[in-house]
Amino acid sequence: MSAESISLTSKVLGAMLYYPPASEEVQPLIALLKTSDWGPLWPFATAEIKAQAAELFAQIDEAEESAGQAYQRLFIGPYALPAPPWGSVYLDKESVVFGDSTLALRQWMRENHIEPLLTQAEPEDHIGLLLMMCAWLAENSPSLLNEFMAQHLLPWSGRYLELLQQKSEHPLYQGVALLAESTLSGWQQQLALKIPSADLYF
Repeated sequence: MSAESISLTSKVLGAMLYYPPASEEVQPLIALLKTSDWGPLWPFATAEIKAQAAELFAQIDEAEESAGQAYQRLFIGPYALPAPPWGSVYLDKESVVFGDSTLALRQWMRENHIEPLLTQAEPEDHIGLLLMMCAWLAENSPSLLNEFMAQHLLPWSGRYLELLQQKSEHPLYQGVALLAESTLSGWQQQLALKIPSADLYF
């Protein structure tokens, strides 16, 4: 499995789960995902999941709610988020942001001299940021990638992506969640990662 293929998939998924749909980072990705061109080139996810995701992406323009409205509802608020995108909400007993798992991630990054990719004051354990961090590590510090995934991403990402599929109610984010879940599962299998068991609280 090449670092290049991890970098590619995690950049796309990270951007889709971090930036608004109208942003310059995401607009061209949505345009690509609405075509069928990406499927044969996408590593890790199963053919069946890619077909299901492609079907969902083809419905984006017919959705009652715009992709921008769905992003606001799922990632910003003002109401309670149906699938909060921060790891500590799932890993901390109090289900809070900036919880112990965020501090552990921050400490790990400090010890390994990694600067956070933050554009604003927010927790470092946002799913989109962590996926983009996978891309950065694959390109710059591949020896740290397995540890990072096993300790800071994979213990909770499956639960988050399951919730996003169930509760997003928009074909763009249903498709992204489905594709991400299958892709991360593919990473885990191909890298033979052992994920420490974690209690999830959300």
